[in-house]
Amino acid sequence: MASARSAATRLTRSSLLQLSRAAVPPPSHHPNLPYSPREYSRMAGSVGSNGCSAVTRVLFCGPYWPASTMYTKEYLQNYPFIQVDEVGLEQVPDVIHNYHICVVKNKRIDSDIIAKATQMKIIMQYGVGLEGVDIDAATKQKIRVARIPGSTTGNAIACAEMAIYLTLGVLRKQKEMDTAVIQKDLGLPVGETIFGKTILILGFGAIGFEVAKRLKPFGVKVLATKRNWSSNTVPCDLDRLVDKKGGPEDMYELAREADIVITCMTLNSESVGIVDNKFISALKKGSYLINIARGGLLDYEAVFVHLKSGHLGGLGVDVAWTEPFDPEDPILKLPNVIMTPHVAGITEYSYRTMAKVVGDVALKLHAGEPFTEIEFVN
Repeated sequence: MASARSAATRLTRSSLLQLSRAAVPPPSHHPNLPYSPREYSRMAGSVGSNGCSAVTRVLFCGPYWPASTMYTKEYLQNYPFIQVDEVGLEQVPDVIHNYHICVVKNKRIDSDIIAKATQMKIIMQYGVGLEGVDIDAATKQKIRVARIPGSTTGNAIACAEMAIYLTLGVLRKQKEMDTAVIQKDLGLPVGETIFGKTILILGFGAIGFEVAKRLKPFGVKVLATKRNWSSNTVPCDLDRLVDKKGGPEDMYELAREADIVITCMTLNSESVGIVDNKFISALKKGSYLINIARGGLLDYEAVFVHLKSGHLGGLGVDVAWTEPFDPEDPILKLPNVIMTPHVAGITEYSYRTMAKVVGDVALKLHAGEPFTEIEFVN
């Protein structure tokens, strides 16, 4: 018999249905986009029995994050007219023409692959990051590109919890504690407390907001950067959460005050390698760096050099410069580095909820109904 605890935490189809009530409205038509929402609706119209195919096919790219495919298949198991397949990364270009929805995961979907996606209606992410998708090419081919907002699925909360986990891990010297247990030492190492620290959050979006909410009870000072601090882009209790805020141009000034930096930024052409030698040099000696966003935000050489010199007191990352990351990489040999395998947003709750979103998108595409669960970027 299942325990009361497992029964209480199991997400049923009916409970997930209620979770999705907080729909994300489609964005208004942008003057720079070539098509209106109504035109896009016709593009992504029914592919069901009244359209061009009796089966709507969903393609998951690559074997990593296997629960995404498994949970989506489970959610759609009673809908035989929806087909869900997982294909190896190398095989995606050869089969993408057979599919109507593509869930990219960590596959780069460039213009060459998009040109082969002749039946594709929607390219989407099992989460928020779309840096691997050529959005302009998709738009020209009348394919919509979408993310699943982390604020509605529990993804942002899960990532924030991982940021706290990694922060405490590097402060309390997790690797050295593991060694002490193996060597039967007691009272070692001497770690640091998070209490009283000044923490800089780079990128105050949905994840950054959830990080700040969880940090405040620790008795810390929170600094944050955000491109746009207008009232309609930030929560109403901002002043309670953030002690000092700034834009990207203020990051070096804020870095000089920080004991810990947590990166929550989107990866794009402007943010690649933004945590570089200049930024790290601006930090206090012995400061800590946490990354739960994208590996490309950190300049590898700069981080490695400053870790070896002691200018950086520790590094905690859930994402890497290349994934999967080489376990023999010298940065992982350092005693003050903790790495987790890109699992910040992966919890039973968030993945079941996102599986429902993908499943509902497939069902609505098949039926020709409007989409309310996802956020389009074109």
